[in-house]
Order: sequence, then structure tokens, then C-alpha cells
Amino acid sequence: MSFQGWIIFATFWAAFVTTPGPNAVNCITAAMTHGFRRALICVLGILTQAALFLTLSAFGITALITASPTAFQIASYIGAGFLIYLGVRGWIMASRPISVAPPSQASLYKRAFLIATINPKSVAGYFAAFTQFVQPDIPVMQQMTVIVPTALVLTTLSYTGYCALGAGLGRMALGAIMNIWLRRALAACFIIYGIALGAVA
Repeated sequence: MSFQGWIIFATFWAAFVTTPGPNAVNCITAAMTHGFRRALICVLGILTQAALFLTLSAFGITALITASPTAFQIASYIGAGFLIYLGVRGWIMASRPISVAPPSQASLYKRAFLIATINPKSVAGYFAAFTQFVQPDIPVMQQMTVIVPTALVLTTLSYTGYCALGAGLGRMALGAIMNIWLRRALAACFIIYGIALGAVA
């Protein structure tokens, strides 16, 4: 990959990971509720998914999944249902006091990984990256040595920023009525993403 190609890819990826979506909402919610440091495990969950999708994309599996309308539709419906479930649950829990006992790191990690995996934006983004930026006349693995570190660093910076934003909102809203409305707004975002995903499917 040429330097110019790398700049174009990095710009695309920065826009891709900083555009608010289910991953961003999850990071904000986790940090607002449990604090910045604890929420960073969500970033690790997203990075695990990113590394997995980059690997699958390198071998053309993402393209194969996207080319199968039935498989993509089933995955989209499952994803829609999961996001709507998270939204409804978040809306109901918003009026209740935040639990003193925080969830385990494992549960935060699994939730972040699942949200990142079922997110159709992820599939579309990785597919777009590989159809637009990978040069067919150069070995894919050689290009991956540039693409993977760039994608993972930008992904880390973006979602760490969302965790910081959530932690700041949590401090501002702690113990206030605004806390309920912020939590409900974030829950509504999950519901909207789920409905939109179901409509696309």
C-alpha cells in the first residue's frame, strides 16, 4: 500500500469508527454508569471484534457472508432483536438506582463484543475497506501489516474517547434527574438502531 493509499484508508477508517453507532452508545453508557477505567474493557471487546473481522475479511469470508442474502438477513434480524432488547432493558432500568455492585469485567467485555459483532455497520465497513483499499495485485497479507495496526489504533482512540465522554456525562448527571433522561436517551438509541437494522433486513 502506497503512502497516499494509507492516508486515504486512515481517513476512511477514522470517519468509520468515530461516527456514532451502537458501539459508541455502549461505551458511553458503560462509562457513565461504571466509570472510565472500568468501561475500557468495552474497548477491548470492540478491538477483539475488529481483529476478528479484519482476519475474516483478509480471507474473503466477510465478502462471502455479504454475498449470501439469506445469511445476512438472519444475522440482521438477530442483531436487531438484541439491540432492541438492550434498549428496552436500558429504558426500564434508567429509573432505578444504579447498582452498587458493578458488573464483572467479563460481562462488560462480552456485551461490547456482541454489540460490535452484530452491528451491520461493522460488516459494511470492513467489506467497503477491503473492496476499496486492498490492491489485488499485491499480496493481501503484505497489505494487512499496514491496514491492521492502522485500523486498531484508530479504533482504540475513538472508543476510548467515547468512554471519556461517558464518564464526563456520568459525573455531570450523577444523582440528578438528568441521569435518568441521559440513560433513557442512550437506551432509545439502541432501540432506534435495532428498528433500523430490522428495516434494512
